[in-house]
Amino acid sequence: MNINTREIKSFFYSQYFSDGLRITAGIILPSLVLLEFNQFDLGLTLSLGALCICVIDNPGPVSHKRNSMAIGNLCLFVVAVITGFARLNIYTLGLEITAFSFLFSMFTVYGNRAASVGTCSLLIMIFMMDKALPPNGVLPYSVIILLGGIWYMLFSLIFFGIRPYRAAQQTLGENVADIAKFLRIKADFYLPEKDIDENYRKLVSQQIQVSQHQDAVRELLFKSRLLVRESTGASRVLVLTFVDLVDMFEQIMATHYDYSEIRERFKDTGILNEIARILHHMADELDDIAYIVLSNTRHRHPTDFNIELEKLKLKIDNIGKSNQETSNLVLKKILINLRTLGESITNVYTYYNSKTAQKSTELRGDVEYSQFVTHQDYAPHIFFDNLTLGSSAFKHALRVSLVCLIGFITAKTVAQGHHSYWVLLTIIVILKPGFSLSKQRNYQRLIGTIGGGAIGILILSFIPDTTVQFIFLIIFMIGTYSFSRLNYVVSVIFMTPFVLILFKFLGVGLLHVAQERITDTLIGSSIAFIASYLIFPTWEFEQIQETLRDVIVANINYLVTIAESLSGKVPGTTMYKLARKEVYVKSANLSATFERMTSEPKSKQRKINEVHKFVVLNHILSSYIANIASGLVKKELHQPHAEALKLVKKSISVLNESNKKLEGENIEFNIGKTTPATDEEPELLAEDILLKEQLGFINKISYDIARVTDNILQ
Repeated sequence: MNINTREIKSFFYSQYFSDGLRITAGIILPSLVLLEFNQFDLGLTLSLGALCICVIDNPGPVSHKRNSMAIGNLCLFVVAVITGFARLNIYTLGLEITAFSFLFSMFTVYGNRAASVGTCSLLIMIFMMDKALPPNGVLPYSVIILLGGIWYMLFSLIFFGIRPYRAAQQTLGENVADIAKFLRIKADFYLPEKDIDENYRKLVSQQIQVSQHQDAVRELLFKSRLLVRESTGASRVLVLTFVDLVDMFEQIMATHYDYSEIRERFKDTGILNEIARILHHMADELDDIAYIVLSNTRHRHPTDFNIELEKLKLKIDNIGKSNQETSNLVLKKILINLRTLGESITNVYTYYNSKTAQKSTELRGDVEYSQFVTHQDYAPHIFFDNLTLGSSAFKHALRVSLVCLIGFITAKTVAQGHHSYWVLLTIIVILKPGFSLSKQRNYQRLIGTIGGGAIGILILSFIPDTTVQFIFLIIFMIGTYSFSRLNYVVSVIFMTPFVLILFKFLGVGLLHVAQERITDTLIGSSIAFIASYLIFPTWEFEQIQETLRDVIVANINYLVTIAESLSGKVPGTTMYKLARKEVYVKSANLSATFERMTSEPKSKQRKINEVHKFVVLNHILSSYIANIASGLVKKELHQPHAEALKLVKKSISVLNESNKKLEGENIEFNIGKTTPATDEEPELLAEDILLKEQLGFINKISYDIARVTDNILQ
């Protein structure tokens, strides 16, 4: 199938498009239904409530959606009533905007879902501030808005109740596609013409995407009793597929070696290009799996990689025979990883191709899945503990509060249009806790508004037919909400003509509205950009120490699982997988922090080169640990490895020293001494030699991380 056609079809099967359809229907249905009964104004008010609540309708377990939207509706009603009365006096309105902007921006301390409740509350405050209502009309109008919010909540919950597994299935499919992209980047390390440093940049960037989608799948699967505890075939297949995917991602991470050395040793043999080709072929198979999961269909039988891998084995053996001086142990290790990866791909295919697979698959009982999700604490003390300038959430809330007050004053003095609330709306959307995110959102909003405005004017100027205009309205609305999480620029490009066409139907002048929207967006963007630089700015380097510490601690705990295996003890599967998960999550957080640092002003990019070195070294370290751990944890050793254990302990000690320099606590671990089973030292096998080489390299990387950490702290 043509790749472009596949990508387009995958989008229409994706959660993004599904969200766009659901949100659009939930917002527009009240207006369309009541239009038939000549109650369009009532329908618009209901749609306004739905529009605010849809902000909370983020991916996640249905119980979390229900609870957050219920709280959001309560906030919606209270804020609507208070704003309706506060707007009767410009000073009370200014005071309310300042206080509520601070209060609801502080909701970020409770995580993304709570932050969306805060955004919903701020939206209704902004929409109500220019609504001319008499005092006796405030309460009835607020009740109608509340009914609109309740309608959307019920509509969304019913939507998910009809197909309870679909959201998890879509997110899982997107995660498979991310892993396929990650695998292609890994394959490029074996190609001599590819720049290794540039490839590392691509790799750590893609790792962020993989980690985010894996967290989303964990939320949907392991926080939902419906999916984990149900005995239906669909729920078992989803959980088993995800578990295998995480193991598969580890295998991909494990195919990591000293690529400079490998290129130098084997560049003339042609074996590296063959390895890269097979990896790209496996990535194509993963793309097929992604499409199968997204489209919920069965597909052709998977490719049998054994044929290709046998040919690769013969070439590796020939290299060993033809050149006795060059060891081919590393190539054999790569071959083992490729075999395991191929088997994992085949296993996942089996879940979706075999008619009996869904009936016969059983969840593995040796893993406690509930431990793999984070549980948000909503205790009141968290809010009050963050009321200090040492908290980035507090500084963000103060910034939003002051900037919204400035925006309000500007809207009432400079931008005196009929829709001056657009200034505040732009500020709320653009301002983020960090400078880099605010800068990115600012740029995207401006480009999208100008581009979308031009599209809207062209459509309304050259297509007078109202039916066609309404069709465009629906298309733009679906596009707005489909791309809101996928590509914000595209989302705004769709949003602006959607708003212009809507105002056209409401009888407002086209050019006047377009000009006013672009002007207010420019004003709001300018205020937000200047404020993010001058008012309590938060720079990534100020928080980098905590991020580095988290990564080092995660790697130490990962190394402890290796130490236990080498001492003869078999660590529990849950413990090992939790340690692995923490490394991947913390590494993705570090990569995301580094990416944000690169978009900050040059004067604020302190130690940027050293941080980049740390990111790359951390990826190499975690990859080597995964390489060793995946082999050790899955088998019981006949006897302890004393020399190997000594190297691991040394690496842990070095990382602990770096952790203490970053003001972290010493990680205690209790691994006893090991002695060989006999008085004579056993002869080392080739596998043992390779293990010691890899552990020696881990030790070297640990010292390199220590040096880079010292440079960052200077």
